[in-house]
Amino acid sequence: MSTAPRLVLGCALLLAAAALLVVAVLGARGRLRRNRWAGVRTRRTLASDEAFTLANRVAAAPLGAAGAVALLGGAVVVAGGPAAVTWTVLLVATAGMLGLTGVGGALGERAVARMQVAADPGACAGTCAGCDLVAGCRPGATSPADPAASDPGGPSVQV
Repeated sequence: MSTAPRLVLGCALLLAAAALLVVAVLGARGRLRRNRWAGVRTRRTLASDEAFTLANRVAAAPLGAAGAVALLGGAVVVAGGPAAVTWTVLLVATAGMLGLTGVGGALGERAVARMQVAADPGACAGTCAGCDLVAGCRPGATSPADPAASDPGGPSVQV
C-alpha cells in the first residue's frame, strides 16, 4: 500500500478512535447530553435525558473497547509494513470497531427498554407481542390459570 492512502486510512481510524473514546468517557460519567451527533441515538433513548444518560452509561464499555481497537489499528496502519499486514489490520480493526459500536448501541437500547418496562407495571414485558393467547399480557385480563376464566367450550383463537 502506498504512503498517502495508508496515512489517510490510518488517520481516519485514529480520528474515529478519538471520537469513540470521548463519547465513552462522557457516557460513563453521565456527562454526555442529548445531541444530534454522538451517543446512542434511538427513539427510546432520545425520549428523555434520563434514558439517554442510561443508554450511554451502559454503552460506554463497548464504545471504549471500539475506540481502543480503532486506536491500535490506526497506529499499526500509520506505522506501515507489508501491504498484506496493513490491509488485514485495517479490515480487522474496522470490523472490530463497527461491531463493538453496534453492540454498545444495542445494549444501551435494551437497557432503556427494560427501564421503561420496569416503570410501567402493567406492561407485558415482551412475553407476548400481539396475541390473545396469553391473557396475562392484557391489563385487566384474567390469567389462564384462573378457573373462572376457563371456557367450557374449549379455547378460542381470535384472528
